[in-house]
Amino acid sequence: MQPLAPLGRLCFLRRALFYAQKRGVPQRRAPLKDDDTMAQLWPGLGGPAINYISDAPDERWRATTPRGLVLLGSTGSIGRNALAVAAAHPQAFRMLGLACARNVRRLAEQALAWRPPHLAVLDAEAATALRALLPADYRPRILIGSEGYAELAALPEASTVLSAQVGAAGLAGTLAAALAGKVICLANKESLVLAGDLVRRVCASTGAVVLPVDSEHNAIFQCLAGRGQEVARLILTASGGPFRGWSGESLHDVTPEQALKHPNWSMGAKITIDSATLMNKGLEVIEAFHLYGVPPERIKVLVHPQSVVHSLVEFHDGSQLGQLGTPDMRLAIAACLLWPRCEPVNVPPLDLTAKPLTFHEPDEQAFPCLGLARQALAERGGRCVVLNAANEAAVELFLAHKCAFMDIPRLIAAALDAHRATKPGHHPFCAPLDGAAPEDQGAGLAQEAHTLAERMQCLDRQSRELVYALARDGGYSC
Repeated sequence: MQPLAPLGRLCFLRRALFYAQKRGVPQRRAPLKDDDTMAQLWPGLGGPAINYISDAPDERWRATTPRGLVLLGSTGSIGRNALAVAAAHPQAFRMLGLACARNVRRLAEQALAWRPPHLAVLDAEAATALRALLPADYRPRILIGSEGYAELAALPEASTVLSAQVGAAGLAGTLAAALAGKVICLANKESLVLAGDLVRRVCASTGAVVLPVDSEHNAIFQCLAGRGQEVARLILTASGGPFRGWSGESLHDVTPEQALKHPNWSMGAKITIDSATLMNKGLEVIEAFHLYGVPPERIKVLVHPQSVVHSLVEFHDGSQLGQLGTPDMRLAIAACLLWPRCEPVNVPPLDLTAKPLTFHEPDEQAFPCLGLARQALAERGGRCVVLNAANEAAVELFLAHKCAFMDIPRLIAAALDAHRATKPGHHPFCAPLDGAAPEDQGAGLAQEAHTLAERMQCLDRQSRELVYALARDGGYSC
């Protein structure tokens, strides 16, 4: 799904929250009993070392076949892989809705294959173009814009929502689904980078469930099944991207074309650049903090060029448990969509004799984005919003050949410095907000989300505008 225009992304969020609230906040799901077999599969129940972001799906969701499914971002890499998983298990899903921004030709192809009753696109122009591509015997309801995406995420007949939009634009769909109490297969890490505290509180209030689609977090999720008290560290693995081993000096002249050639994964342009800068791993550190409730100092990153060990968990006795698999996103997607079942998805089995597995520490001098993300998480106060907005703007400029590769961390650092220099008491953002208790079921939670969205919109816009101005003028340093 294509990202919304920068100034419209968080307006979308406010409207999405409003629409979801019109349906009312659902009752929290009944907690699992101590002897429930799902307790053996859910991470960290009984803690305290792990405090997962949500409870497990209830028995009704686990037993229902087919599961009513909505894909937000169906035309992107994750969305296409999700459809491949669904195609491998056609009896497991009832496709209710597909959404993209403007890639209507691909959306039309997907819609003809699955014939869902609902589709959603960004604007009326895209809706007109989509309608013209559909045959006379198939007339789905085509939803438009922010309200359409929110309605799709909150469909009463949908039990499961894949949130796979790119960047900050994905937060709105995630929150709309959470407010509606859905099981959310979360591929949009920015949802937690921007509003992890709020997502946790919404899940506690509505009984919504988060299943992590990111291969690294899905690996940790599997390694933590039934474990909580014994965890010492979470270890995220990183491929190192196309420039692994390069010095900072040698990175100055790399081109977007070089940066887009990831050695192991086939992904969208933005996440591929984030992988090259190691910002993707920085965002995943923040995501791990919110998903698993562990302090940042217990989240480690290791470079693992082969992308076979997707992540590891270290226990107090020094032992480690890792999850290994062929580097193919269908595995992690299927683990979420089909949870708790483990089913084949046409991915070749892993051959451990094919190549040796190696690990080493990341070079944070050559790739400073990882350190910038840790800094933003440590300081909070809106800095994760600044970090994400500045990174999205800088990546956009780099892909357009309007800044150099090493300008990306410089622009992000400059935006963080500018936010830090704001006078105390005048920050346009703070999190978490005071007020509504986790168990609140209505207006308090909705108002908190609305207020947070307004503050995020202001800070997001300011950060992007600053990055564009600095890149244009060349007036930044770090």
